[in-house]
Order: sequence, then structure tokens, then C-alpha cells
Amino acid sequence: MDPIFELAITLPPPGSRDRLRALHAQLRAAILDGRLKPDLRLPATRALAESLCVSRNTVVAAYDLLLSEGYLVARAGSGTYVADVLPQMVPPKELRSDAAPDARLSDVARSARPIFRFFPPTDGGFDFRSGYPDASLIPFDIWMRLSARALRAASRRTAAYTAPEGQLELRDAIAKHVSFTRAVACSAEDVVVTAGAQQAFELLARILVTPGKTVVAMEEPNYVPMRISYETAGAVLKTVPVDEEGMIIELLPPDAKVICVTPSHQYPLGVVMSPRRRAALLDFAQANNAVVIEDDYDGEFRFGGRPHAALQTLDRNESVFYIGTFSKSLFPSLRLGFVVVPPWAKPALVRAKQTNDWCAPTMTQDTLAAFISEGHLARHMRKMRKVYGDRRTALLHALAQQAGDLLQPIEGDSGLHLSAHLIPSIDALVIAHQAHERGHRIQALNRFGTSPADEINGFVFGFGLMDARGIERGVETLAQMLRAAIPVQARASSR
Repeated sequence: MDPIFELAITLPPPGSRDRLRALHAQLRAAILDGRLKPDLRLPATRALAESLCVSRNTVVAAYDLLLSEGYLVARAGSGTYVADVLPQMVPPKELRSDAAPDARLSDVARSARPIFRFFPPTDGGFDFRSGYPDASLIPFDIWMRLSARALRAASRRTAAYTAPEGQLELRDAIAKHVSFTRAVACSAEDVVVTAGAQQAFELLARILVTPGKTVVAMEEPNYVPMRISYETAGAVLKTVPVDEEGMIIELLPPDAKVICVTPSHQYPLGVVMSPRRRAALLDFAQANNAVVIEDDYDGEFRFGGRPHAALQTLDRNESVFYIGTFSKSLFPSLRLGFVVVPPWAKPALVRAKQTNDWCAPTMTQDTLAAFISEGHLARHMRKMRKVYGDRRTALLHALAQQAGDLLQPIEGDSGLHLSAHLIPSIDALVIAHQAHERGHRIQALNRFGTSPADEINGFVFGFGLMDARGIERGVETLAQMLRAAIPVQARASSR
């Protein structure tokens, strides 16, 4: 006969999905606090299920969880018992910001600097974060229809892993898309689909960097997540200053074998690399047997001036890896990007992709392929180019009207953000912190320098998350904060 089981157990009402969780939690708590003693035999699953008015499967699942956690033991032909030796409940250590990194981490991981923190949007505050498009204007009704069609097609296919380089239909659509929007000459065979631009950085670092030997040249300032990819791969990083014409090619280290640039819209300054510098960079790559990583993260949004050819378009020596992403033209959570890769490097890149995550989600690829090939992306980009152009104009006007004596915009004619230098007497990092405390979002240019000596005092103004009126109000609020900071910081510096 089963022993008397007088433990009071309270479960959610029938139909609730939390009944298993509640039963498991209450049995475990009773074991830990001693109400269910070690070596106590528990009721049979059927009997307990009847007494609690739950299905036997629920009790079996709860017992199985406790068995796997070591709280119960099963004895053949006898039943299920509370374990004699219970698992030790070790309280989690408090994570201290000043704690030394654990020695079990690699040298690179222990020395890594923190990257950007991601904060949710706030109600009522301005939000000038860069890298965020306006997802509210995406034709999600079309996207959902195409997604449903892709799902139906998937239900008719044999379950299997797909090509690491991406679905042929998507690669063909991407090749036509970049040919139309950026004059990049390629075919589907030249395209490898990735999980956004960030995975492209990681994979290229894996196949191009020999740890401790390969010299990688990067713009200064630069995009921190890209820099971390190469640091983690063990590259010898050397930074090259950026001026109004982009990276100063004359200052490239002669031993650089990988050169990372954002020529169409330098991140974070926003300047465009001049034709002269583009030609010089390609000449350097050819003369030094180096490769160029071209990150064209939002170059399709251009608001004036003549088009600037992509480096890949000008390349005649198979030196350029062209990286694109749909995080800016559509939405970041899509997590799809691509690399137009020289033929000699494609097998290695495909192998790296396969061992990293095998392939990008097939149904998402199919949906995006249809979205591009049916013309929806081109129509959306035409609409958004006008929307973002109006916002950029509103931002420049507001900066001139509200803070013309404090902020000097950096020239540039493309992308979803522009940057501005701040007068030296005010610390942009201090203001950005104060803004965050008040529920606002803005990035200081200082955050993008490799070292304190390379910091640039100013702000990055993204205009993807606010309309023109919101931008005007945001600049007005920021200008008030800046003016309030002038006398405070001036007094502090005079002491």
C-alpha cells in the first residue's frame, strides 16, 4: 500500500499550462525544507494523480524532473523515494562590476572591453540611437502574406538542412538588388547569406586572420562590434585616422593584410570616402596582397550629391569583400545579411558558415527572396528614402537653430545617422549619461575611440526612431541640457 501523503499541494485550475510547473516546484520545496524526509517513499504516480485531480502524465513529468535533478531516486520494483543525498543549492554569486575576470576564460575574453548596452525605448524621451530604422512603416501585411506562403511551401518539402551559403532564390535576389541599388556586379554564386553583418565580420575574421600574426587596419573611430570580432580572432589591430575624405590611406601600416572600412557612410562620423582615397586603397591592397572588408551597412540611403561607387564595383583584383545587411532597409530582428565574396575565398567562407550555424533560417530566407523579387523592397526603400531625407533635413535645421553655437554637424550625404562635434568645454559622455538618467537615448562619439587619446567629443544622431517633430523637440531638449552644463563644467575646469 502507498504511504499516507499529507503534503498540502495547491495547483492552478484545470486547463492551466502551469500545473506541471506548480507541482514540481512544491514537491521540490517540500524536499528542500525537510517536510519530505530523505528515503521517504512517494505515492505511485497514478494514486497521486487521482488525489490531486490531474492527469497521470503531469505527475510522471514532475517526478521525472525531480529524478533528473537528483531530488528523487527510483528503486526497481520498489518505487520512487526522496534521495538520501540531496543536491547542494549553491546561491548564485553576486556579479560585481569591479570583479576580476575568471581565469578560466581565454586571454582575449578576460581583456575584452564592454560593448554597447541595449536599452528599451522610453515614453516621452528623445531617442537618437543610431542603427535603428523605422519599422513602423514596413509593409508587414505583405511580409506576413509572403511568410505564410513560405511556410506552406516548407510543409511540402522533405525536412533537410539547406545550403550553408543560402537559398539560391535569395542569393539571386540579393545579386540583382545590389546591382540595382549599389552597382555591385555579382551573381548568385558570389553571394553568401549570413545572420546579419555581425556574423559576416566573425566569419571573415575566422578565415582571414592568423592569431598573433595578421595585421588588421581599422578606421579610427570605428564600429566597436566589428573591432571586437577581429580582436577575438587574435588579429594585430592597428587604427588609421579618418578625416573629411575618409580613412587616410597614406597612414596605412605597410604590413596590413586586412583593411576594414565603411566608405559609403563612415561609422560613426558619417563622412564619405573620396574617389581619390578609394583608388589609393585598392592600389594599396593590390601592391601589398591585402584584402578590403567593405561594410556598406546603410549606403543605399543617399540624400544628395552624385552616387559613390562601391569599392567592390571598382575592384579588379578580387581584393574586396562586400558586406550588406537588411537590418537598416527592413528591421534588425530579421537577422539576415550577406557577403559578396571573391571566388578564391568562397569555399573557406562557406565552410566557416557551415561550422558556425550551418545555415540561416530557410523560411525567413524564402520570405525575403519573394519580398525582393516581387519589388516590395525597392518600393519600400523609395518611400523610406523620402521619409529619412525629410527627417535628416529637420535634424540639420534644428541643430542650426537650437545649438548652432554648440554643435557642428559633420558633412555627409547618406545613411540613417549624422554626427556632430561638440564644443570642448562640455563632455559629451557626461551629457549622454545625464540624458539616459532622464529617459533619453543618445550616443557620445567618445564611445567609438579605441583609446582615450583617440576620443572625439560629440554625438551621433540617428533619425530612424523619431519623426520630424520628435527630432525638433529632442534637439531642443538636448540643447537645454548642453547650455545648463556650460557654467558647471567651466567652473570645474578652472579649479
